[in-house]
Amino acid sequence: MKKEILTVACLTPLAAVAVTGGNQPDRNGAVCRRALPNVVIIYADDLGYGDLSCYGAQRVATPHVDRLAAEGVRFTNAHAVAATSTPSRYSLLTGHYAWRKPGTDVAAGNAGMIISPSQYTMADMFRHAGYTTAAFGKWHLGLGEKGGEQDWNAPLPSGLSDLGFDYHYIMAATADRVPCVFIENDRVADYDPSAPIEVSYRRNFEGEPTGRENPELLYNLKSSHGHDMSIVNGIGRIGYMKGGGKALWKDEHIADSITRHAVDFITAHRDEPFFIYFATNDVHVPRFPHERFRGKSPMGLRGDAILQFDWSVGQIMETLDRLGIADNTLVILSSDNGPVVDDGYADRSEELLGDHRPAGPYRGNKYSAYEGGTMVPAIVRWPKRVKQGAESDVLMSQIDWLASLGELIGARLPKGSAPDSRSCLGNLLGETHDDRPWVLELASNRVLSVRTPEWKFIEASDGPKMIPWGPKIETGNSTTPLLFDMKEKYEGRDVAADHPDVVFEMQSILRRERAKND
Repeated sequence: MKKEILTVACLTPLAAVAVTGGNQPDRNGAVCRRALPNVVIIYADDLGYGDLSCYGAQRVATPHVDRLAAEGVRFTNAHAVAATSTPSRYSLLTGHYAWRKPGTDVAAGNAGMIISPSQYTMADMFRHAGYTTAAFGKWHLGLGEKGGEQDWNAPLPSGLSDLGFDYHYIMAATADRVPCVFIENDRVADYDPSAPIEVSYRRNFEGEPTGRENPELLYNLKSSHGHDMSIVNGIGRIGYMKGGGKALWKDEHIADSITRHAVDFITAHRDEPFFIYFATNDVHVPRFPHERFRGKSPMGLRGDAILQFDWSVGQIMETLDRLGIADNTLVILSSDNGPVVDDGYADRSEELLGDHRPAGPYRGNKYSAYEGGTMVPAIVRWPKRVKQGAESDVLMSQIDWLASLGELIGARLPKGSAPDSRSCLGNLLGETHDDRPWVLELASNRVLSVRTPEWKFIEASDGPKMIPWGPKIETGNSTTPLLFDMKEKYEGRDVAADHPDVVFEMQSILRRERAKND
């Protein structure tokens, strides 16, 4: 949403609580802006509840994430909005449930913008409160006005600059989808004019090899299912691409590249409040981490990717420490959905998993309606205010983070924006422990679940019990509604027949929420 940057009225000791209309700061404007906390959201990809050592993992060590937890609050009942990437990210940044808006399923690499420039985003909110804003890493929410019609060889006429971000260095989608280039401020970074870019999700370009027809060219990773279209860096992808030349990324350098750009941004803006959306590619496929991490985990490339993610977290923290701004920087670390082991590449992740449980004690994984699809790690650190070494089992959803952070910085949201987001700031900072009455969760087949502190309800749906196209994951599909007592975390015993009153209550919640779309 392109708007002029507004200044902040300094009305409370913590931060401004109102937005004024002038372009120039008042006499106290600079002082007020410095009082605002920096905010960094570290958003991992496909990182499960059980994938971090501070959440009980034994076969992988994550010391930098563990330090965040030791110096902040670790949440044990936090939920992504959806069990897949695009809808979770959409909901986090807009405060709007993705299932309310058509076209928010997992996006193609050449999808048009899923967040409309007319929608008010988290980045808009921070920018209008006097922050400099930036996004790094995985985007996967579309670019340009129409899908499949982007000209990747010229500036994109619409993109993240229209959604409140002052700077961005992103992947258009994710690493297993073309185009395999970074986008910096609406242009292909390091564009190579000798190799113009063409992208299609319908047909291949004449003479271009594919993973399906030329498996001998898959010298870095071979596919286990799908991911057999265009080949970039010896790895098969989803979608077809031609060109790119020097702009094409190398998968082993992705983490270094996005982390370096984030560190540079923090350094450049150390003297003003900033908001960063740092969305890593780890631990999403294709997992091909830098050689300094490869072979360091007994769990193979997936474990190595977790180590690489932890390194990225460490680089952000070290930068904040070095610049002397860590005490007044709120860091939120979480994941976009639950874990998946074999998601399309023959990286031996299932074979080498051992007794590691990526979803921790929960049933299901990414894509699933079971808790493993949306139960995610969440850690909040802010030395100036958040208690160190705390743990909270308060029921929390990422849908509420926009409104909660808005309360923190005193933002005034336009009428109708972030309609599903409620401020739970006390919960987010570990200061209060009143549970949200319920949260909604979206599976990949668009089945909705209701989670309360005591119960988990999955609405009835047709469809297979297991995902039919690749990963060995239970869907949660059932022709009758399912109800689980969450004292038993695994969801192994359906108790719907024993509690018809609870089933009716849960169905009523879904009915009322769906009616808001009418």
